[in-house]
Amino acid sequence: MFFRPPILRKGFLLCAIFSSLVALAADVKSLLDRARAYEKAEDYKGAERTYREALTLAPDDPEILKRFGVLEQTELKFQDSIELFKRVLALAPQYPEVNFYLGVSYLGLNQFQKAGESFQAELKTPNPHPRCHYYFAVALQSLGHTDQAIAQLNQALARNPRDADALYQLARLYMNASLETIQRLTDLDPDSFQLHALMGEVYANNGRFEDSLKEYRAALAKRPDAPGIHYALGTALRNLKQIDEAEKEFLLARREDPNDMRVNLYLGEFAVGRRNYAGAIEYLRVASAAQPGMARPHFLLGKCYQALKEPDKAKVELRAAAQADPSDPQPHFLLAQIYRESGDREASAREMKEFERLSLAEKQKTYQRAVTTPQ
Repeated sequence: MFFRPPILRKGFLLCAIFSSLVALAADVKSLLDRARAYEKAEDYKGAERTYREALTLAPDDPEILKRFGVLEQTELKFQDSIELFKRVLALAPQYPEVNFYLGVSYLGLNQFQKAGESFQAELKTPNPHPRCHYYFAVALQSLGHTDQAIAQLNQALARNPRDADALYQLARLYMNASLETIQRLTDLDPDSFQLHALMGEVYANNGRFEDSLKEYRAALAKRPDAPGIHYALGTALRNLKQIDEAEKEFLLARREDPNDMRVNLYLGEFAVGRRNYAGAIEYLRVASAAQPGMARPHFLLGKCYQALKEPDKAKVELRAAAQADPSDPQPHFLLAQIYRESGDREASAREMKEFERLSLAEKQKTYQRAVTTPQ
């Protein structure tokens, strides 16, 4: 009989064990691939059979348990999925994304406290599921923790500013809070200054300027010295094209704050519209000083100086307007006129060429928006 040294027998045994493990891993991978194919085909029964077969080969494989749990969750078998996720977490408390899926299953059972705890655990892992903040917010909202839910939604949007679900939920929370506040104000006093001022703002934000005008006037009647109401009235009147009345309100608003950029800009616009160029300059200088990087005051100042035959000042303002808004063709059109009047044909042609280029680009953008906007 051939004698085999003990060390060789041990080596053969290790090789056999290693070969068995490799074969087992290959079998498990094959089963997982097959289960995934069943899931893609929406053959959930086939996928379930395959996961169970994989678990007979590797009962404590966390990846099999996780995928099987997600399948059970997809089939709305939330309690079964919870048991599978718990088995994973007993083996590896921070196994990737399992705390998240566990929280989602608890949400499915309306167990919001447990869902929140699971999402909190997920957020402590190295790479939390991208949707964790959003679903944590849903759980918090269901528990009545509105401020915390808003904080989670803001974190979700910090990760993905285009998250439409998070934006929708955030808008709902703010809207509900606003409606609750309005109702509380109404209960306190349906004819209060605060309620009229708030409703005026609500209507203005929704483009209901006639209604906002009524509310602001009611607010002013309650508190004639309230700051900001004249500006709000002026804005509503401006939107309703009642320029003379709007100007009166903006002049009263300017007494409250002579350096208010918006008030001075609107008064400057009204003066330019009436061709009162000398009178517009005072307002527009204040607006320009308040926000030097804003194009509109510079453009209107340039227009005023051009009309008052002060071309050098006009060019300074129009160049500043063009720099502040490089896509606006209008400053270049006025510059082309000024250069032509001064006899500088080359500069005039250069500015007119730039005007035509920007005008064409503006038309193309308008057309593109028109053909891509759903009807």
